[in-house]
Amino acid sequence: MAPLEQDALAVREQLFHERVRECIICALLFASLYILCHFIITHFKKHTDFTAVHDDEDAAVNRIALGLCTFTLAVALGAVLLLPFSIISNEVLLSFPHNYYIQWLSGSLVHGLWNLIFLFSNLSLVFLMPFAYFFTESEGFAGSKKGIMARVYETSVVLLLLTLLVLGMVWVASAIVGNDAASRQSLYDLWEYYLPYLYSCISLFGVLLLLLCTPFGLSTMFTVTGKLLVKPRLLEDLDEQLSCTRFEEAAVSRRIRSGKASCWLNLDMELLQEQFFAIRSKRRKLELRHRASPWQRNLGYPLAMLGLLALTGISVLIVCFHVLELLLDDAAMPRGIQDASLGQVSFSIFGSFGAALQVVLIFYLMVSSVVGFYSSPLFTRLLPERQDTPLTKIIGNCVSLLVLSSALPVFSRTLGITRFDLLGDFGRFNWLGNFYIVFLYNMGFAGLTTLCLVKRVSWAVQAELIRAFGLHRLPLPVTCRRPLVKSC
Repeated sequence: MAPLEQDALAVREQLFHERVRECIICALLFASLYILCHFIITHFKKHTDFTAVHDDEDAAVNRIALGLCTFTLAVALGAVLLLPFSIISNEVLLSFPHNYYIQWLSGSLVHGLWNLIFLFSNLSLVFLMPFAYFFTESEGFAGSKKGIMARVYETSVVLLLLTLLVLGMVWVASAIVGNDAASRQSLYDLWEYYLPYLYSCISLFGVLLLLLCTPFGLSTMFTVTGKLLVKPRLLEDLDEQLSCTRFEEAAVSRRIRSGKASCWLNLDMELLQEQFFAIRSKRRKLELRHRASPWQRNLGYPLAMLGLLALTGISVLIVCFHVLELLLDDAAMPRGIQDASLGQVSFSIFGSFGAALQVVLIFYLMVSSVVGFYSSPLFTRLLPERQDTPLTKIIGNCVSLLVLSSALPVFSRTLGITRFDLLGDFGRFNWLGNFYIVFLYNMGFAGLTTLCLVKRVSWAVQAELIRAFGLHRLPLPVTCRRPLVKSC
C-alpha cells in the first residue's frame, strides 16, 4: 500500500475512533442525567397514578408518559449545564493543552452536545410533551378495541390535527406579513423554515420569561434566605421572647382543654386552635434561633446575604457594561458560530477566575429564574409537592423548565454574562441580530433587577431595625372621631 493511502487510511481511522468516542461520551452523559431526573420525578410523583390496583392500562400509560417526562427533564438539565460545560472545557484546554488524559475533550464534542440539546429540545417541545399529555387523556376511538394501541392511534390523530393547525396558522401569518415570491417559496421547506421559526418564537418567549422571573426571583431569594437561616440577635432579648411565647402557648392550650372561650374576647374553638398553632410555630422558630451556635448565628446569615448581594450587584454591573459595549461596538451583539475552536483564548479578561465567575453567575441566574417562576402568582399552582404531584402537573413542570433552560444560553449571551458565542442552531434566531431588542432587553434586566434589589434590601433593613429596637411592639395610634349627631 502506498504511503499516501496509508496516511489517508490512518486519518479516516482516527476520525472514526473520535466519532465513536464522542458518541459514547454523549450517551454516558445523557444516561447519567436521565437516571438523576428519574429519581427527581419519582420523589414528586403521586404513586397512586402508577399502580395497577384500579386499571392496569392506565398505569402502563402513565409509566410511558413518565418516561417521556424524564427524558424532557434530562434535556432541560443538559441545557442548563451546556454553557458552563463549554466554558470550563475551554479553560481546561487552555491550562492543559497537551495533557493525554483530556484529549477526549474537543471542540467537536462540545459542538455535538449543542446540536443534540437543540434537537432534543425541539423534539420534546413539539412532539414528546404534547404526545404525553394527549396520551394520558386519550381513551381510544368510539367502537374500537380498548387497549394501549387504541390510545396511541387517537393520540397520533389528535397530534397530527394539532400540527396541521399550527402549520396552517404559520402559513396564513407568513402569507399576510410577506407576500413576495421568496416568502411563499420558504413556506414549502418544513425543516429549514417552520421548525427553526417555531423554536425561535419559543426561545424568545423563554428569554422574556427569564427576564420577568429572574429579578423577581432575586428578591425572593433574599426573603427565603432570611427565613431559612438563623438571624443574628440585634438589641433583642431572645430568652424573654421565648418565655413569653411559652406562657402564651400554655394559656391558649389550657383554654382549648377546658373548652371555654375567653369571656372578654369572645373567641370560638376554631379561632383558638389557629392561634395555638401560630404561637407554637413562633415558639419553635425562637427555639431554633436559641439553639443556634454563635458562628451559625453571627456568621452564616451575614455571609449568605452578602454573597447574594455581591452576585446580584456583579450581574447588574456586567449588564450595564454590556449596554455601553452595545452602543460603541457591533461585536458585542450576540451571534452564532458553526465551528467551536476551544483552547485558543479565554472568554474572560480575568482568565480562569473570570470564567469561574461566569459559571457561578449562570447557575445563580438560573436558580433565581426558577425561584421567581414558582413564586409568581401565575405559576404558583405548578409547584410540585412531594409524593403528591399528578402526572399532568409533572408534564407542565417539565415543559416550563425546558423552556427556561433552553433559553438560558441565549439569555446569558444576550446579557453579556459570558463571551462564549452560541454554537449550532442556537445562533440562528432571527431576533438576535436586532439591536433594539437586545438593547432594550439589557436595559430592562438592569432596571428591573436594580429596582427589586433596592426595594427588597431597603425593606429588609427597615424591618430589621424596627424589630431590633422593639418598635413593632408599640401600639398603633388610634384616631377617635366624634360621632355625628343629628340635631333634633
